[in-house]
Amino acid sequence: MSVTIKDVAKKANVAPSTVSRVISNSPRISERTKEKVREAMEELGYYPNFNARSLANKSTKTLGVIMPNSANKTFQNPFFPEVIRGISSKAHQIEYGIYLNTGQVEEEIFQDVKNMVQGRRVDGIILLYSKVDDKVIGYLREQNFPFTVIGRPYDESFDDITYVNNDNYKAAKMVTEYLLLLGHKKIAFIGGQLDFVVTVDHLEGYRHALQNAGIELMDEYVVFHEELQEGGQEAVIDLMSLNQRPTALIVADDIMTFGVMRMLSEMEISVPDDISVISFNNLLISELSTPPMTTVDINIFKLGYEAANCLIEQILHPEAEPKKVIIPHKLIKRQTCKSILSRDS
Repeated sequence: MSVTIKDVAKKANVAPSTVSRVISNSPRISERTKEKVREAMEELGYYPNFNARSLANKSTKTLGVIMPNSANKTFQNPFFPEVIRGISSKAHQIEYGIYLNTGQVEEEIFQDVKNMVQGRRVDGIILLYSKVDDKVIGYLREQNFPFTVIGRPYDESFDDITYVNNDNYKAAKMVTEYLLLLGHKKIAFIGGQLDFVVTVDHLEGYRHALQNAGIELMDEYVVFHEELQEGGQEAVIDLMSLNQRPTALIVADDIMTFGVMRMLSEMEISVPDDISVISFNNLLISELSTPPMTTVDINIFKLGYEAANCLIEQILHPEAEPKKVIIPHKLIKRQTCKSILSRDS
């Protein structure tokens, strides 16, 4: 026979209504009473029926999480499991679940979002990306549905959007200036897909650093590929076939960089003796690569945690002002960059 709220109330010597308020974490109940009721629930093996509660209070206690591509491709990049770990950590604290989209192409992803919103399957949505002219953001704004973006909205007039981001422009400018200080002038940029705002910001930071140093940007030094190992390998083939090879590479993501370094090794081009490489994200793979990657730590876990935190605030306090949260980044110097001041660049 299943345990009921009445059984818990009897065990804790409180009214059934008090048990219900403890389950919903009501501020009207003292911490001492909450602890007593929770102990009784644990002893009796009582688990609240959150689905039934959802129907009663019109809350699903669930956050929707929207990935940028099909799950098959997305989870090849460790960035996404780590950012989802941050979201899950915050969600777990407040007893929320997570609903991951499963769309394989852009239209399916958009339909997933519509289903979540129209079917009230989730209380709010976190976008793990920001795209140029993204119709998902447009739709969520039209529906006035709670959502948070990891990344900044491309349209800066959208000042009603809450987002959590790194200063990707400043990070790219910083790594370019670091390579310039090491004596490099032939610096190539391997970006992710150009319809993602992070790629746009990285490119601008790179351009401005070169411009400030009086170095003309060479179009053939700028390539864009999908942020997977294969994308990094394809980028190296493009760049190493040039008559004037670059002496340094800025790569959008550590998983791409792993592909870059594998291809360079196959071409018998030594890192960092022949070419310097610098990356972004500071994934575990960056420390374990040979040689260990110099990269930018963007605190991926905190991006996810703060995105969930901001979304929960929106859900609980719809009247609150939109937030713009910038997570600090830092350069992690390892062994893939080398000064060439003692030789021609």
